[in-house]
Parts: sequence; C-alpha cells; structure tokens
Amino acid sequence: MTSMTGPKPSLTQKLRGISGEALKFGLVGLSGVVVNFAVFWICINGLGLATLRSNIAATMVAIAGNYLGYRYWLYKDRDASSRKREITLFLLFSGIGMLIETGIIALSKYGFGFDSHLQVLAAKTVGLGIGTVFRFLSYRTWVFKALPELAGPAAVPAPAEPALVLAAEQPQYVK
Repeated sequence: MTSMTGPKPSLTQKLRGISGEALKFGLVGLSGVVVNFAVFWICINGLGLATLRSNIAATMVAIAGNYLGYRYWLYKDRDASSRKREITLFLLFSGIGMLIETGIIALSKYGFGFDSHLQVLAAKTVGLGIGTVFRFLSYRTWVFKALPELAGPAAVPAPAEPALVLAAEQPQYVK
C-alpha cells in the first residue's frame, strides 16, 4: 500500500509554523500577566490578603480572561466539538500552571525567607514564566486540538452541533 502523504516538514518549517501561534499565545498571555499582577497587587496592598491567597485569586481571574482570548482568537479554528472536555482540560492544565507558580512563590517565601515585595514579585515572575511554558505546551497539545486534515480538496467537514453561540460569533454555513 502506497502512502499519499508528502514529505514530513523539517524542524525549521515546524518552528516557523509555531512562531505565529507562539506570538499570539504571548499576546493573550501578556494581557493575562497584566491582569494577574494588577489583581495580585490589589489583593496584597489594597485588601491585605496573604501572598499565596493573593496569587491564587489573581491567577484565577487571569485564567478566565485568557480562556476567552485563546478560544475565540488564537485557537478559533481548532476543534470545538466538545466544549465541556475543552474547558475541563483547560482548567486542569491552568490549575497545574497555577500550582507551579504558587509553589515557586511558597518556596522562595517560606523555604528561602524572601519576604520583601520585590522578592515576592521576582518569584512570581519566575513561576509565571515556567507555568507559561507548561501551559503553552499542554494547551496546544491536549486542550485546543488541531482539526484533522481533510481527505481531499473537495472534502467538506460535517457541521458541528450548535453549541453556545455568542453574539460576537458569526454563524458559518456549509454549502
């Protein structure tokens, strides 16, 4: 049996293909970082919450905003047939990323005794960076899965069952 697929893309081609995705991921993530740090700072200084509680609250607010950016901008062309599965995995991997970030803050604060605001923000930045790499790899691999390649040029995918349609979404009909 002969395979009809072309040659596999080189590593350079794969990296070029992922660079646009990584840039968009970074833009959505950057907005989440701004929200995360702002809420963190408000929780610590304005509300007087403890450091780890402030980090968890700030990260949860950023996660909610990031999901919208990832689903409706970055990964809008990815398979959305099972939103329940997607949201469950998104929350699971986001939670693991939050544990990475919070764990690094806890280690620096309680393990090394770094207590100043600047030291806590530095630990948060390191934790956020490591958590971001984890999230990027897990989101693109398991959460927002790529649609399978079509069988031929005339193949048209079957329309998905209508799920939650937001006012901003334009319905697309298959001819």
